[in-house]
Amino acid sequence: MLNLFAAKSEIREERGPDWFLPAYRKAHRKRPNVVTLIATAREDLLGIFSQADYQSRVDSMNVLTRQIVLVNSPAGVKHVMATRNDNYERKSPQMRRALELLIGDGLFISDGDTWKQRRPLVSDIMHKNRLPVFGPVMERAAGEFVERWAGIPQGKAFDALTEMAELTAVIISRSVFGSDLDHASAAEVIGGFTDFQADVDSVNYPYFLGQDDGAPIKRTKRLQKSIERVHGVIDRVVTAHLEGQGDHRSMVDALVERQRRNPELGLTRDALRNEAATIFMAGHETTAATLTWALYLVANAPWAERAALAEIRRVCGDRAPTIAEVPHLDYCRAIIEETLRLYPPVPILSRQTRAADRVEGVDVRPASLVIVSPWLLQRSPAHFPRPHHFRPERFVSDRPTPYTYAPFAAGPRICAGLAFGLSESILCLATLLQRFKVRVPEGTVVEPVCRLTLRPKNGLPITVTPR
Repeated sequence: MLNLFAAKSEIREERGPDWFLPAYRKAHRKRPNVVTLIATAREDLLGIFSQADYQSRVDSMNVLTRQIVLVNSPAGVKHVMATRNDNYERKSPQMRRALELLIGDGLFISDGDTWKQRRPLVSDIMHKNRLPVFGPVMERAAGEFVERWAGIPQGKAFDALTEMAELTAVIISRSVFGSDLDHASAAEVIGGFTDFQADVDSVNYPYFLGQDDGAPIKRTKRLQKSIERVHGVIDRVVTAHLEGQGDHRSMVDALVERQRRNPELGLTRDALRNEAATIFMAGHETTAATLTWALYLVANAPWAERAALAEIRRVCGDRAPTIAEVPHLDYCRAIIEETLRLYPPVPILSRQTRAADRVEGVDVRPASLVIVSPWLLQRSPAHFPRPHHFRPERFVSDRPTPYTYAPFAAGPRICAGLAFGLSESILCLATLLQRFKVRVPEGTVVEPVCRLTLRPKNGLPITVTPR
């Protein structure tokens, strides 16, 4: 019933011969009232913003009994994410309560001693120095999808998001688990998480009514089924590793081996499952979304496509791109970085304050909700000229001012898999663009929507033509 009060704003998308303004939801002229705000947030978290929210500033408002502080200035972001991370390390009750159903106390939502203990473990096994180990996995999987796409009839549209989800699921399953997921298992995980995002409530009402930790989310039959689909696959693989059947180069096997050598770590079967689920879900979902948005952008920007192809030919010739060549694919990297600016996989980073503080002159109360939104920050005209336009060139020679660009968060809690995900995205994009011309069918309406992560609503239809 509350959905009847949700505010829908216009989707804007425009193009010219040498420019492209990709799809985004126009901001409200003024902030909606509380009922409309909550109703809209349940449908699409990006639909709550007003035009003023894109400005570089710190702002405070109250929703029922709870203070919400929107931090959108570089100094404010640095304060929250780095300088006073100790006061803001805890994820919001909404995010914790939603994801604890799926990943338990996994690294993404843990804090305190649990986070301090596990972060070095996960960071180490996903360190950029291990890319030579995982690179061949990425290369092989991307090559398999080239063969798969070559068999698709020209002109036949298919969903890029589903394809990219399966590609990244294959890569992360081989890297995390050291073995292939069969097609049915990959489909179970992908479908389970898609259903989970659709069914889980993104607004925790008890938190806004004064309950600092929020309340557990009700497990409906549909929600429970989606959780079981994901857990069923991951549990089978973790059990196989604990029984000694895993590939000794995989991420999970590295965690298992460290627990064997250091029993004091206390990595129980549940803890291993939670970290495996965290790495898998973060590793496949965020990269799949990034690649989907990148294909959408390049398909609508022929000048960017030409520049990318010229670079791929110069660096790789006719050979398939390799992980060793990724550092030389500067323009492909710029496309991915601009994609992450326009469509950050997690566009709202919400934290809960431990103690009273002051951010850029704004008093922040204990247990308040503090929001840093990469969607707003990275589309601020103060930091990026023509902020809604797709312009990869801005990342070719220049680097953004610190704390104006944070698609992977910032500070101590910056994404542990940053190097892995970025290299995977560049390699897969270059491999697919080298072999196929990708287009979005005329008349397609692309609508960015955020529940937990940022996806195109109803997927992204594309067609591919071999080069």
